[in-house]
Amino acid sequence: MPALRSIVAAFFTAAFPNVTLTKSTIVGLYFDILLSLISYGATDTILGDRHLFPHFFRTVPGDYKIYEHLCLLLKHFRWNWVGIITSDNESGERESTLLMQFLSYHKICVAFILTDMIKAFQSMNTNYQKVIEVIKNIPVKVIILCGTYHDQIFESPISKWLSHVTMIFTPSWGPNIVLIEKYPEIFNGSLSLKTFSKHNAKLKHFIDGFYPLNYPEDLLLENLWMTIFHCASGKKEKDTLYEKIYEISLHNCTGRERIKDTWNYLHDTIYDPVFNAVLIMVNALHQIYYSQDNRSRTDASYQFQVYHTLMYLELFGELVFQRNGEISENYEIHNHIIVNQTLFSSIVPYIAPEFLHMPSLKAIKINESLIQWKTINNEIPKARCTESCLPGSRKHVLKERSSCCYECIPCFEGEISNTSDSEKCRRCPDHEWPNENKTQCIPKLVEFLSYSDDVISVIVLSGSILLITLTAGILGIFIKYQDTPIVRANNKNLSFVLLVSILLSFLCVFLFLGHPVDGTCMLRQICTGILLSVSVSSLLAKTLMVCIAFKATKPGSVWRRWTGVKLPNCVLLICSSVQVILCMSWVTFSPPFQELDTHSYKEQMVVQCNEGSDLCFYSVLGYMGILAAVSFITAFVVRTLPDSFNEAKYITFSMLVFCSVWIATIPAYLSTKGKYMVAMEIFAILACNAGLLGCIFFPKCYIILYRPEINTKSYILKCRIL
Repeated sequence: MPALRSIVAAFFTAAFPNVTLTKSTIVGLYFDILLSLISYGATDTILGDRHLFPHFFRTVPGDYKIYEHLCLLLKHFRWNWVGIITSDNESGERESTLLMQFLSYHKICVAFILTDMIKAFQSMNTNYQKVIEVIKNIPVKVIILCGTYHDQIFESPISKWLSHVTMIFTPSWGPNIVLIEKYPEIFNGSLSLKTFSKHNAKLKHFIDGFYPLNYPEDLLLENLWMTIFHCASGKKEKDTLYEKIYEISLHNCTGRERIKDTWNYLHDTIYDPVFNAVLIMVNALHQIYYSQDNRSRTDASYQFQVYHTLMYLELFGELVFQRNGEISENYEIHNHIIVNQTLFSSIVPYIAPEFLHMPSLKAIKINESLIQWKTINNEIPKARCTESCLPGSRKHVLKERSSCCYECIPCFEGEISNTSDSEKCRRCPDHEWPNENKTQCIPKLVEFLSYSDDVISVIVLSGSILLITLTAGILGIFIKYQDTPIVRANNKNLSFVLLVSILLSFLCVFLFLGHPVDGTCMLRQICTGILLSVSVSSLLAKTLMVCIAFKATKPGSVWRRWTGVKLPNCVLLICSSVQVILCMSWVTFSPPFQELDTHSYKEQMVVQCNEGSDLCFYSVLGYMGILAAVSFITAFVVRTLPDSFNEAKYITFSMLVFCSVWIATIPAYLSTKGKYMVAMEIFAILACNAGLLGCIFFPKCYIILYRPEINTKSYILKCRIL
């Protein structure tokens, strides 16, 4: 097999962003050199720009992904009021700025940002105590650490206040376990977001057998064991040198000590990214080596092939790098607990969304029961400026305060909120209304004049049935005694028409009860308008007959030709026909229909009839009023004419009742809503028809039943002679 020439294939770079940026920039200046860089720790967002750094790869996620997951972690615990501690350098400024952008996007507020500058305040003794007091008064329970490692703030007087706060490490702070053990009161119960590799099974297998007994000739391994486990090498001069340099005491070891049992390995997270970088490069070189003959290859072509192989390298059946050169990583949450000065880091199961760019999947699941907090009773810290607004209320942000510091105000009438911390309430649909707690919309009660479930309906039905029975009885009496003078007076046919129209008007009341539909809405108005017009037209015809009959008794009167049945029948037909034409036009062009009134009442929805055309409605009502007025005036004029059975005086009283009822009812009808409007209309129909029935027919029935001696032709002639 041909030997590979000594060509630089790629660089490995450290975790420090500044170092990585410098290397990437230097390599990018030489366009004829296509060297690839693989970083095992640089997370700077700009490194994912393929135009600026086309040959850059990394085995850790970029800051965008890290901070996106961090924000999801905060939102899971409903924390929206946090502080930031960052380093006073370029890295700290860059990371804190980017972090604040992500927090702002997720509506998480930053109460303050602490940097190393606080030590400068302390050294100058300039308003330092005021700064401390201001920070202490801010109700922050969670602080995020970003930037690079530093501990100046933790040595300041503010450290006592930090002991009551939960710390969250970003991956850039994750390896600094020394800080956790140095300040156990501050970092006990802290959380860190870390990445773990899908390919670390090989690393674990290698580490299990990585000890001197298996590699006796490995001098590097011997040196590591001398510094880590203080194992003697068996070489006197070397052992003496190491003891002097590292100030340790060496001893004989078994050679089976394992590096994975050391403190550094258990608490450091840099091993996986480094191993991934080496594993990926080895696999890439392996593919290139066995792909074709390498002897005639130039440096540039070889380096390009390394780059191309890395871009499309597959491990375990999937691409290693994404298009921006980042490796696909999983995340873990580590909970750091210190017991008896010993650090324990437990892994908390964490299910993150697979695709962060899909809003519907932006949710995580955490087994909260495995987390040990520093709070009393192990309660989850409440990192909020204001307590959550319960469902049924909404947030009201004050202008002079942060958006996370707000007041909770109840939803307005007709609105609900079914989630905590709602920014606005949602108005219920017209057919629904909020429940008592304003957390959900419930269907409104449907209201109408039911046949059985309403007191008004029971009263109306009872009165209507009574009046129907009474009218039917009077009609029967008039039929039985139709040949008597009192029945035949003033045209008995008009009396029968009037009784039938009154009877049918009482029956129309049933159209106003029950659930309205389009058919009943049309019938109730048309039938009522026509029947009342027939009744009033009958009375007008009766009144005219009284007047004509009196004038026809004079010798040579021309009114004799108008006596008979033709004139009253024509009056009845013409006056009623006008109302019929109006009603038919109403039904044809804009008929009444059923509608739902969702605005008159808060918690009820009224099923009612819409009149369709207001013009037609008031035309029908106005014409009926004109007929009533003409009939009343005519009857009032002829009320004093001498006649034994002059009906004009009774018609006057009946029309007075009729007009009074409608004049009083119309304003009340227009001022009421819902079923009470229908009840007012029913009352008007019953009252005016009862007035007609009582004023006109009760006196005649009294004479027929209790004074039969008056109901004779001889008595009538005698009265007229006198």
